[in-house]
Amino acid sequence: MFAESDLNKRNKKVQGLYKTLFMLMTIILIVPVAIILATLVYKGGGVISIDFLFTDPTNGMTEGGIFPALLGTIWIVAVALIASVPLGVAAAIYLNEYAPDNAFTRIIQLAIINLAGVPSIVHALFGVGAFVIFFGFGTSILAASLTLAVMTLPIIIVSTRESLRSVPHAFREACWNMGATRWQTIRRVVLPNAISGVLTGIILEVSRTAGETAPIMFTGAVFFMPFLPQSVFDQTMAMSLHLFVVATQVPGVPDELPYGVALVLIAMVLIMNSVSIAFRMHLRGKKKW
Repeated sequence: MFAESDLNKRNKKVQGLYKTLFMLMTIILIVPVAIILATLVYKGGGVISIDFLFTDPTNGMTEGGIFPALLGTIWIVAVALIASVPLGVAAAIYLNEYAPDNAFTRIIQLAIINLAGVPSIVHALFGVGAFVIFFGFGTSILAASLTLAVMTLPIIIVSTRESLRSVPHAFREACWNMGATRWQTIRRVVLPNAISGVLTGIILEVSRTAGETAPIMFTGAVFFMPFLPQSVFDQTMAMSLHLFVVATQVPGVPDELPYGVALVLIAMVLIMNSVSIAFRMHLRGKKKW
């Protein structure tokens, strides 16, 4: 009487097929990434050294290191985060906690979606017109970072808004019943419980800003600089543009050099993301719900 029925056997077979299918899809996603990383390590790992990381390019950028480009990328990413994270979080708080559901807010949401789909080269042209010319920042770190900040705002807004939505509404009601204002509830209860989602958006933004080339090529990054940037109003070298230059524009570059630059760029992004992920997991572990 406890024998397995034909229906249960058939359901197990179907479940096994779907499980295998999903596993194969996951492997298909992981294998190209593993191949790319293995290729970069194999072809570019030999050039990685302390001198490579902390010296300037020499001999027409065919020898030497990548320190100016490495430092410039850190400049650009840091300024872009400073510009975009407060604005993106504030916009998400308004849309989720304050804004009514009307035509105006729906237009804002549609604009955010459209902004996420604009090609990076269009953002580059916008950065030239808005920040380089109109605001008079010139070709500088500030202009390049603000261009990237505008480009990555949808990432911060969407991830923050989703994390705010995940906080149970009962938390807000409990605060309101205790006499707290809406802003006190957001600042003391909602945001601390949504901070892990905000960090998710920051992680995605770091990956995007560190690897973009077109927006910074026209607004602040240069082929080569004989000195390091001293302020946000200076131009700078950047890892993504440096990789493009040594891979396509400079003759006589050793074969392993572009791979080494790419490996350092990916490693830098992975390190930044790992720190953010560790901090996010630490904060998520403190949640009581």
